[in-house]
Amino acid sequence: MTLKQELRQIAAEVIAESLPDAAVRRALGDIPDARGRTIVVSVGKAGWQMAKAASEMLKGAFDAGYVITKYNHSKGDIEGFRVFEAGHPQMDQNSLEATRAVLDAVAGFTEDDRVLLLLSGGGSALFEKPLIPLQELRDINAQLLACGADIVEMNTIRKRFSAVKGGRFAQACAPARVISIILSDVVGDREDMIASGPACVDRSTAREAMDIVAKYKLRLSPEALALMQAAPVSELPNARSLVTGGVGQLCEAARAACERRG
Repeated sequence: MTLKQELRQIAAEVIAESLPDAAVRRALGDIPDARGRTIVVSVGKAGWQMAKAASEMLKGAFDAGYVITKYNHSKGDIEGFRVFEAGHPQMDQNSLEATRAVLDAVAGFTEDDRVLLLLSGGGSALFEKPLIPLQELRDINAQLLACGADIVEMNTIRKRFSAVKGGRFAQACAPARVISIILSDVVGDREDMIASGPACVDRSTAREAMDIVAKYKLRLSPEALALMQAAPVSELPNARSLVTGGVGQLCEAARAACERRG
């Protein structure tokens, strides 16, 4: 085998280990059974693939499932799941309706119940319950997309205007446990920024958010500016996260593949 052929083989192995399907199977293998009800919520551009893998792994051992993914990113029905398609990179009415269905499903959950939350890139637009009118939120999002803000800056702002971002979805599920399996699209795998961290403690601050507003001269209404000052979610005793996939995992898989070949 030539060096070029061997490098191609290594690349193929690494990509296979980092695909959404493999990432979900790897993570679900370490999660114990629930005492009560289980729902699976899969959000993001890889939402359909992650839900499909979860469905195959769990073999019906869940009570309901929801997929929220980008238009034209689902590949058919998945047993036990309702599949929604919605707007990306701009959230739309379908984003809100799909999110409402998920919130309705977790209403009344107890500490014996659990939510398996499968997250991938694009979740910030797809999973949304806004605290300001949708059109205003879309305008702010358009400003962020146009000004060159990076994903951390964008999500620092977007979390302030949402009832599900920045850990607030986990609060809505409490006292049920929320276990997030996260396919990272953020350099550094910062959990609170991937899909805007719906079940993660928010490490960003109001000061950081206001600095971003000033940096890019964002136009915000008085109502939006008031929301910028709200205290972030700092404790989530009912939530834990596992980042699987992403650049860090891909590099580790590449290292291991090279070591196996000496």
